Amino acid sequence: MPRDPKKPRQLVADGRVFLWTLRHDHRTLDDGRSEGCRETLTLHPQPVGTGGPLRIVFAQGPGRYVGGFPLGSGDVGYVRGGSLNLHEPGAVRALLDVASARGWQPGRRRAEEVDGWSLLEAAVAVRAGDTGPAGQVAEGR
Repeated sequence: MPRDPKKPRQLVADGRVFLWTLRHDHRTLDDGRSEGCRETLTLHPQPVGTGGPLRIVFAQGPGRYVGGFPLGSGDVGYVRGGSLNLHEPGAVRALLDVASARGWQPGRRRAEEVDGWSLLEAAVAVRAGDTGPAGQVAEGR
């Protein structure tokens, strides 16, 4: 039986539990085309009430693509650069690690929103094993 795409998924990072969801939204034009596509990855620290959610938003723009027809669901990336599939737990973990290394603290009680494009290249490098979470080149590489 396939996984329900609207049901939050669990991620454990450094001993802390998060529930995460991925949502796609856009405006539909009168001719049926869509514009303004966005993917929003939201991580909720657990247990409930121990911290505010982190929303990582990828908005479509010049030189960037956001999943949806004809691309795969959850795909985000630069036309000439790195990309991630936001349905993959490893991609979510890499984005969480980079956001944390850049100052996001899961214990803060308020919601925070981050431009995903500011994290993408560092997260791609983390996934590839080329850098540490903050985007520094790993020793010996």
